[in-house]
Amino acid sequence: MKDYLVKATLFSGKVRAYAVRSTSLVREAQKRQDTWATASAALGRTLTITTMMGAMLKGEDTITVKIEGSGPLGAIITDGNAKGDVRGYVMQSHVDFPVNDIGKLDVKRAVGEGTLSIVKDLGLKDYFTGQVPLVSGEISEDFTYYFATSEQIPSAVGAGVLINPDHSVLAAGGFIVQLMPGAEEDIITKVETAIASVPPVSTLVQEGYTPEQMLQRLFASEEIQFLETMPVRFQCKCSKDRIIRAIKGLGQEEIKSMIEEDHGAEATCHFCNEVYHVSEAELTELLK
Repeated sequence: MKDYLVKATLFSGKVRAYAVRSTSLVREAQKRQDTWATASAALGRTLTITTMMGAMLKGEDTITVKIEGSGPLGAIITDGNAKGDVRGYVMQSHVDFPVNDIGKLDVKRAVGEGTLSIVKDLGLKDYFTGQVPLVSGEISEDFTYYFATSEQIPSAVGAGVLINPDHSVLAAGGFIVQLMPGAEEDIITKVETAIASVPPVSTLVQEGYTPEQMLQRLFASEEIQFLETMPVRFQCKCSKDRIIRAIKGLGQEEIKSMIEEDHGAEATCHFCNEVYHVSEAELTELLK
């Protein structure tokens, strides 16, 4: 089954919902970053939620997410756009712990205490920035707190990643349910009851639920208006041209040093680990 995302509304538009199957894109990130199980879960959850937040944007708008915790993972950085493209990395990919008291990967221990920061580039030099403290380190709860505090949108955020014993990704997915202004108390109660009764989202994905079926499982007795589906994928923005432009910005003296001392240059993208080689001849051409 391919990765994709659905957008929907319920209760005459007073609730909006997003659901995504993100197994392939998280699997791609795991391969490129060589993350171990707990690191994969933390990165995968963040990528999954970033994908859905990107789907809330329009046109060429982009979003950047940064989780800076005191745990051994260091920072988790992801970014995405309104077209379903997302990428991300963790500072320390080889992090894994025994499961916690409830038999789950101990993401909280790996992340630690710290902050969650969101930057939305809305075009025309218009930026929205929000930052909140991490309330749990489990990722989903931290984004739920972010929406309520920074954007004043009561939300329920769920994201899960199942990992195989060899550290590969078995299943990944998520949902975001948000209350719009004017949602009555009975609607709020129904949403809270639905969220409390749903199984872990990664379990639903493993069992073969589509994004539509995830929302139907959440709101079994309610009519759901599905508005749009869109493919999602791990997609990096790096290229050799970008690397060369970055080297050019270092100035002539630095480029001369690369030629004389290293006879070329090499750069590795943090997000996808692609390695780019710039030859001595290409550096010489830059000087001209």
